[in-house]
Amino acid sequence: MNKLYSSAQQIALIALRTLIGWHFLYEGYYKFRLPGWSADGAPMAAWSSAGYLKAATGPLGKLFQWMANSGWIGWMNTGVKIGLVLVGLSLMLGLLTRLGCWGALLLLALFYLTAIPMAGTQVPGSEGAYLIVNKTLIEAAAVVVLLVFNTGAIAGLDLFWQHAINKNERQVVA
Repeated sequence: MNKLYSSAQQIALIALRTLIGWHFLYEGYYKFRLPGWSADGAPMAAWSSAGYLKAATGPLGKLFQWMANSGWIGWMNTGVKIGLVLVGLSLMLGLLTRLGCWGALLLLALFYLTAIPMAGTQVPGSEGAYLIVNKTLIEAAAVVVLLVFNTGAIAGLDLFWQHAINKNERQVVA
């Protein structure tokens, strides 16, 4: 384990990385899974970002609305699903963790900038009342924590990969 942080700190950081990774992975998996069947057996439509993009109100709202009404929607849908799965796997496995964190931040920034919460009251269909700070922004802040603490150097496949590289370098020098 990394000697810079206590065991409890390292466990907390890896738990945070794993939970965020699970969130991304499952969101991507679920979007790939649709069309499918709901819990009550009713058919569900294929997932699309079109509705979300058409309702965009943030600083990039006009661009997202244009993209939703152009031929980009298929690419956007595929890119979001693949991005979510790859980021999720990266964070859960601790593989290319820094790249996974940057990918997470890119996706979260796009999601946040699509609809910055400015109402300050509960919007129909939302879980709560948000003013500027919402779950997406909080998750982005948590990903920044993972990035600056370099959690791939604490636990995960990055750690094994680094050990293998160091071992090979020592063999070459000897």
